[in-house]
Amino acid sequence: MRVCIFTEPHRGATYDQLLRAALHAEAAGYEGFFRADHYLPMHASDGFPGPTDSWVTLGAMARETTTIRLGTLLTCATFRHPAVTAISVAQVDQMSGGRIDFGLGAGWFGREHAAYGIEFGTPRERFDVLEEQLEVITGLWSTPVGERFSYQGRIYRLDEAPALPKPVQQPGPPVILGGRGKKRTPELAARFADEFNLPFTRLDQSEQLFTRVREACTKQGRTRPLTLSVGMAVACGRTDAEARNRLSTMHEASALPDEPTITGTPDQVADTIGKYAELGATRIYIRMRDLDDLDHLDLLAAEVLPRLT
Repeated sequence: MRVCIFTEPHRGATYDQLLRAALHAEAAGYEGFFRADHYLPMHASDGFPGPTDSWVTLGAMARETTTIRLGTLLTCATFRHPAVTAISVAQVDQMSGGRIDFGLGAGWFGREHAAYGIEFGTPRERFDVLEEQLEVITGLWSTPVGERFSYQGRIYRLDEAPALPKPVQQPGPPVILGGRGKKRTPELAARFADEFNLPFTRLDQSEQLFTRVREACTKQGRTRPLTLSVGMAVACGRTDAEARNRLSTMHEASALPDEPTITGTPDQVADTIGKYAELGATRIYIRMRDLDDLDHLDLLAAEVLPRLT
């Protein structure tokens, strides 16, 4: 099981806080440092001092880290034109020396769209946008140097684009798709993704959704392997009291549905994560709720990561 850290800067964070956590995670031996792509918090707060932009942040981090992988869970398709996203992500992949994982999602939080005047659309419309964005972004990245890329979709049209710059990773950074959708999410994952991620999902539900995406891969005749991963909230402590204290910071009213939390001592946390590994997950994203709680990162790195190998 490969272990990454997942952060939520829309709750309110500065770049310096994110960078400090990323450098700490890199030194502690985590595989990746990922962030959400939102402009408003889901709980009752204005998120002071405000959000940070995903790809501006990751571009800067790419130059200040050396080994840790960087990426999004998930870049919101409604926020950016796909050609602009393809250029930005390819550039950041170059800046990092090929350490980017590119998560892309349809978007779901209507309130942040209304707050900033961004078109939202119905769920079907958003998935139509997501599908065409995947076609455009992967098409631009995979077009050979010297050739042009054109695309005529219902939503996007590109005419003889040079398809530059190219990412270091070819045919492009690994694509992550995720969510609990029953039909289009598995279908798009089977077509486009290198990794399928389930966000904060119970064990029984995870098993059903992993089965569904495997079936979609079979139906489409996919032969290359698909990485399965999970995102989980974790509250670990050297003692039960320390774990309960960390758990207490995670319960707050939110627009998000109730989410399972892995809590307990390092042995208990590792045992629970191991149950997701038994379902086929080979990567986990541990939500870092408090960006300043670097002791939590150290505890997990010292006492949980070795058990997962």
